[in-house]
Amino acid sequence: MNTRSLDENFIVNAYNRFEVEIASGSNSLIYDSDGREYIDMGSGIGVNLFGAADEEWRNAVIAQLEKIQHTSNLYYNEPCARLAEMLCKRSGMSRVFFSNSGAEANECAIKAARKFSADTKGDNYFTIITLWNSFHGRTITTLAATGQEHYHELYQPLTPGFVHAHAGNIDELEKLSQENKLAAIMIECIQGEGGVVALTHEYAEAIKKFVREKNILLIIDEVQAGNGRTGKLFSYEHYGFEPDIVTVAKGLGGGLPIGATLFNAKVQNVFNHGDHGSTFGGNPVICAGACNILSRIDDDLLNEVTRKGEILREILADFNPTGIGLMLGVKPSRPSREAAQECINNGVLCTTAKDKLRLLPPINIPESLLVKAGKVIAQACK
Repeated sequence: MNTRSLDENFIVNAYNRFEVEIASGSNSLIYDSDGREYIDMGSGIGVNLFGAADEEWRNAVIAQLEKIQHTSNLYYNEPCARLAEMLCKRSGMSRVFFSNSGAEANECAIKAARKFSADTKGDNYFTIITLWNSFHGRTITTLAATGQEHYHELYQPLTPGFVHAHAGNIDELEKLSQENKLAAIMIECIQGEGGVVALTHEYAEAIKKFVREKNILLIIDEVQAGNGRTGKLFSYEHYGFEPDIVTVAKGLGGGLPIGATLFNAKVQNVFNHGDHGSTFGGNPVICAGACNILSRIDDDLLNEVTRKGEILREILADFNPTGIGLMLGVKPSRPSREAAQECINNGVLCTTAKDKLRLLPPINIPESLLVKAGKVIAQACK
């Protein structure tokens, strides 16, 4: 049996796959099982931050594999501790909890916000505001947090304690605060799965005022927009937010699964021994790779991300690009999946988000490949 037959016979039918079997890759180029070459404008939905089989990252992972592949969190391990230090120093946050995915990082944030609020205000203060059109994960709780009814339909009853506001509607925040005893508001600065839609600066200022006046926590989900993708280490830096809790994942691992929940000084001691845990969180191999990834996201690279984002935006100007940096969305004149398929036919891989093509290339993609891919995408959008 070939790969497709094996997949169709033995893997749960949860994915509407394109007719491409990924076999290998080198940086921003991907090769299928027939040897055909593609420019990678999706990076595994923002995961392969420095592209496929990145040599520096690979060497860091292999070096740790040759020492030990896993330790439980009953013991200390150096890559885990070093990565936590790097994240705190780069972000200004105080403590980190490691898990295995963005959904888990968001679960941790939700648990922490509820516990902190219960400890400081009372057990009834557990409701969290999230935004319509958001996406925070596929567990029952993070689906409840997600502001898209489509994801709610099949899995009732969802975890209670979430209410949703429309991005940009400032009055709605006040109304929800009067109707609920709030623990936090949880936002994405750029709604990736929601169609690569960035918050307005006016609404960001309203959220800052709101959390101050209501004395609630601000949680920012940086799972897709973080790790340098927008030209800042975190997308909230574009807005001047000072979050209490930040969640990251995807690109931090460079291709291996990791989630991280960052806490500021106010919230850093919310968990005591046994209050939360993870078998694989802080795995030394994954953390060693993540240390390498994070160490290479410097100001020069972030400036390059900004510049390349502007180049791509100019190429795609006729299709009203949304997003920031190298996290962009464009709306084609045809269904987005059809446009994505045309891109594949012409040697470019990209993803979709609702009615848009979503572009998440490796953040170190060469300019020549970016321009070539942008022209293919522009043609597919017509």
